[in-house]
Amino acid sequence: MAYVAGLLFGLGLAVSGMTDPARVLGFLDLAGAWDPTLMFVLGGAVVTNFVGYRLALRRPNPLFAGAFQLPTRRDLDGRLIGGAALFGVGWGLSGYCPGPALASLAGPTAPLAAMLAAMIAGWFLAWFLAPRPRP
Repeated sequence: MAYVAGLLFGLGLAVSGMTDPARVLGFLDLAGAWDPTLMFVLGGAVVTNFVGYRLALRRPNPLFAGAFQLPTRRDLDGRLIGGAALFGVGWGLSGYCPGPALASLAGPTAPLAAMLAAMIAGWFLAWFLAPRPRP
């Protein structure tokens, strides 16, 4: 089911034009040629997610699993805030976030390759800096 969900997500990104970084950068360009497309895509995602969660959580368990796996942590720590800030800066600079970047692999470009290299480096850096349990 995760594969099907990923394919559906990628199709939605492609149909909405969100694999084009110029759309994202156009949304962030408030003083220039502002493009509100991203606002509608994100708004549609929020509404769909809101309705989907309400319907799904009425069930005693998911269709293809024994139990729901929902996050239990609700605190904000430096890693979460720093990661979110770094994500936002990277998205604003490149116009890509991970989903559209992976969906854009069919037509690779130099900015896409740079963004993916930075994202992978960030994963390794986060792994390296992660606290390890002591034996």
